[in-house]
Amino acid sequence: MEIVHYPVMHQEVLENLPIPEGESLLIDCTTGEGGHTSLFLGRYPSLSVIGIDRDSEIQKKAVERLSVYGNRFRPVNAWFNDYLATAPSETADAILFDLGISMFHYLESDRGFSFRNDEPLDMRLNRGSGMSAADVVNGYSEENLADVIYRYGEERYSRRIARAIVEKRKEAPIESSEQLAELIKASVPREYRYGRIHPATRTFQALRIEVNSELDRITPALEEAIRVLRKGGRIAVITFHSLEDRKVKWFFKDEAGKDNPRIRILTKKPIVPSLEEEKENPPSRSAKLRVVERI
Repeated sequence: MEIVHYPVMHQEVLENLPIPEGESLLIDCTTGEGGHTSLFLGRYPSLSVIGIDRDSEIQKKAVERLSVYGNRFRPVNAWFNDYLATAPSETADAILFDLGISMFHYLESDRGFSFRNDEPLDMRLNRGSGMSAADVVNGYSEENLADVIYRYGEERYSRRIARAIVEKRKEAPIESSEQLAELIKASVPREYRYGRIHPATRTFQALRIEVNSELDRITPALEEAIRVLRKGGRIAVITFHSLEDRKVKWFFKDEAGKDNPRIRILTKKPIVPSLEEEKENPPSRSAKLRVVERI
């Protein structure tokens, strides 16, 4: 089994998410290939982990990787907000969210998350249900497309890109990642095509967020996570772009500022990767870690 994803800020996560002695429970809400979970299970012999992931394909990797820990690891195939909504109150000692998309999805999933390869334009984490990226690209109105690309991708050329997509799909449906990436590249100003990032990056991010309702899941999940957490337990959240981080930051700030707060914020400023980690693992550059404690 090949592991293609490395757990971001693994040392910082271990330091800021301490596990109490004796039998204890960690809920890893975004297990992926099991990187963070493996570190916790290896360090704490009495720890059990409930590992949640909506993607059954990547979850198979985690199950194989963590099989050495026997029944101390229990996989759950679900969206994390749905699972937490039904979990019993005050049962977890720690809860971890790593909101980034795994390198597996870019390199192995064949679902069009990356425009580096020509793949079907899907982008669903749960391939068995819901609309795909192709459904969005070929079915949304020009106005709705532009709004999605601007809101979730913060793309300044969202209207030009949406207009180009609508014109192109009149000829035939847009069905592959490479086809969409080249269309976007051709629709933006020349100087934007050769900037720091590929001109399709923000649009692909926006489509992925729309297809999986990623931002809509964060606040309900954090609300339930506080309820599920035991007093003295901690929640750690790793985000990878400003839209995610903003949601997490303001939820924690609002909750901690209530007359009868349930949490206290432990990271006044988010923890970021070391320069060494950024060099070794470039995708970690945009990561931010925020931690709160149940009181």
